[in-house]
Amino acid sequence: MLGCVIHGQGDLRVDELPTPSPGPGEALVAVRYGGVCGSDLHYWRHGGVGDFRLREPMVLGHEIVGTVLAYGAGADAAPAPGTAVAVHPATPCGVCPECAAGRRNVCRDTRYLGSAARTPHVQGGFAAQVVVPVDQLRPLPADLPLRRAALAEPLSVALHAVRRAGDVRGKHVLVTGAGPIGCLVVAAAKAAGAAHVTATDLLPRALEYAVAAGADSTVRADEPASPDRPSEVDAAVEASGVAAGLDTCLRLVRRGGTVVQLGMLPPGRSAFPGNLLVSREIDLRGAFRFDEEFDAALTLLASEPRLDDLISAVIPLPEATSAFTLAADRAKSCKVLLDFTPQAP
Repeated sequence: MLGCVIHGQGDLRVDELPTPSPGPGEALVAVRYGGVCGSDLHYWRHGGVGDFRLREPMVLGHEIVGTVLAYGAGADAAPAPGTAVAVHPATPCGVCPECAAGRRNVCRDTRYLGSAARTPHVQGGFAAQVVVPVDQLRPLPADLPLRRAALAEPLSVALHAVRRAGDVRGKHVLVTGAGPIGCLVVAAAKAAGAAHVTATDLLPRALEYAVAAGADSTVRADEPASPDRPSEVDAAVEASGVAAGLDTCLRLVRRGGTVVQLGMLPPGRSAFPGNLLVSREIDLRGAFRFDEEFDAALTLLASEPRLDDLISAVIPLPEATSAFTLAADRAKSCKVLLDFTPQAP
């Protein structure tokens, strides 16, 4: 079977991989779609994500959906073979202090599909078939197609970030960065009851996607005098992963407001206007991955067919390099999916 493997910076290959077999408590899933994430692009372009560096070849991918093929022993209560499922990509350890406190998303010993955070790396889901723990399977709602369900993982990230911002009902929320995650933060904030969501980005096409996701107003980040630029917001989510975005959030959020840093900043130190944090008593919070939000994401996706508009292209696995190139071009794309349907000879 074929899989999408990163061998080093700039070295992306579609390799022949051994077909896996499920062990006790495991499921074998035929992958149909996999979303190309920003972290996948970082591994490809930079050889790592933040402080997580590649040390060995790794199958990429953690945004995967497909159908159950078979089970190993001890999976009697699992969804029947043939069931359409999304795969929750995290396997927390369940015993560390964070897991015990109900914060499994920051588990200190978690395993996450397609991640170089530990060595040996956790191999990802960009393969024709994958084996995962049974409790990572989530049957899809009856009215949710597999294609849209591929957005479940990034939408879960967005839902968690909005929860970290607190109660946004009736409030004005700023989202800096209108990439796939930022657009889904827009959708998550609207679903959480935000009265107004403003999205900023440097690229006009990205802002068009933000509108498709539900943004009430958009602002070019390089046009500070724009009439649509808010003078003040109640909460802000920084989704661009650049220090300038954090600076904007801290300067525009009201006194006593909340800023959530969601985008992964470059490795090392990042400068930010710390005195504003003090003098305005701003809450600055991090948001990392998600936990039970995955189930909420599937429910929201089933009720929001407009989020189909965020999927820019679906590209066959053998053309993975073209898919990654398109996904990296934010002037042309939002979310790009790989299609793992077997190709005719």
